[in-house]
Amino acid sequence: MTVWDRPEPPTRPVPLDRERIVAAAIALADEGGLEAMSLRKVAARLDVGPMRLYGYISTKEELFDLMVDEVHAEILPDEQPGGWREVLRIRADRTRQATLRHEWLADLLGGRPTLGPNALAVTEATLAALDGLADLDTVMRAVETVSAYFTGAIRREIANLRAERATGLSERDWQRASGPHVMRMLATGRFPALAKAVHDGTEVDAETSFATGLDWVLDAVAAKLARPPA
Repeated sequence: MTVWDRPEPPTRPVPLDRERIVAAAIALADEGGLEAMSLRKVAARLDVGPMRLYGYISTKEELFDLMVDEVHAEILPDEQPGGWREVLRIRADRTRQATLRHEWLADLLGGRPTLGPNALAVTEATLAALDGLADLDTVMRAVETVSAYFTGAIRREIANLRAERATGLSERDWQRASGPHVMRMLATGRFPALAKAVHDGTEVDAETSFATGLDWVLDAVAAKLARPPA
């Protein structure tokens, strides 16, 4: 029986429910990451004994599932947008924005799907937008491809933000600090393609990079959906 199927216990003697537990866990994770979130700390924030939580959740992994599903309520649009491309774009954009608000989500994206009601609603909205455009296998691969792109791009962006905090160096500061080494390596002539990218490439911010990559992936999906079945 999953956490979604298991009924909650009575709330006495201290009013408690999964909603309050999840809210406390998300607040802790927002403040200090998943490593700062433990069942003991959640219980302390709720001013209850840790054993009280086990009536509502069995493991920390179940709590993670509940947290991820709660954030999926922020990803699900208020109304279904028009067209499959817009649906996938909005899902990617809202997932990115939710992860920037809750950085710990980057550590839990991907892997086995979350089976909570909000996550299932996001998946349903996505598949419904593509229904009938191609055979089911093609539709599933299209969704997986877009999801793989935005999951990887979001994780990279969060990793960069964490590196800035850990080192105290912004992206620009890090480039200045590592610049002399990079220039010495490029001067050897062993990396001509990299040298061209460093000297002639255009630098863009994370939002622009994300949007451009997403457009390219959606273009590839559109071409595949337009191709007649073999």
